[in-house]
Amino acid sequence: MSEPEFLATPGYGARQLTDMHYNQAVRIGDRVETSGQGGWDDDWNFPESLEDEIVQAFENVERTLATAGATWRDVISVNSYHVPESAEFIGEVHNRVMVEQFRERMGDRAPIWTEIGVPALGAPKMRVEIRVTAIVG
Repeated sequence: MSEPEFLATPGYGARQLTDMHYNQAVRIGDRVETSGQGGWDDDWNFPESLEDEIVQAFENVERTLATAGATWRDVISVNSYHVPESAEFIGEVHNRVMVEQFRERMGDRAPIWTEIGVPALGAPKMRVEIRVTAIVG
């Protein structure tokens, strides 16, 4: 069995490793697992619009996958966590933008996906977090 290789995304990942003592990804052989990626920038700021936050979260997943030698085209599983727009439904914006990003970044690949509504996430103002598993090659 291959040894785990833990990876910190350049920028915010190095900060989180120092401040919060966790890495952004682990690669074992051809399998890559990411920690949850939010829509933050390297200075831990979040966009005002939910749509921009979701797109930035996808960008951060892409950056994190790249540190492990993977891309969105290698992704087989997605878990997404959302602060719902209402008590009854995660929300149209969440669903629409997630699906748009899947199609744009993965082409014909359709991973398995679990979408979970949560009351809060790990940072103030955070509304979405995305965690993926990828198989490289």
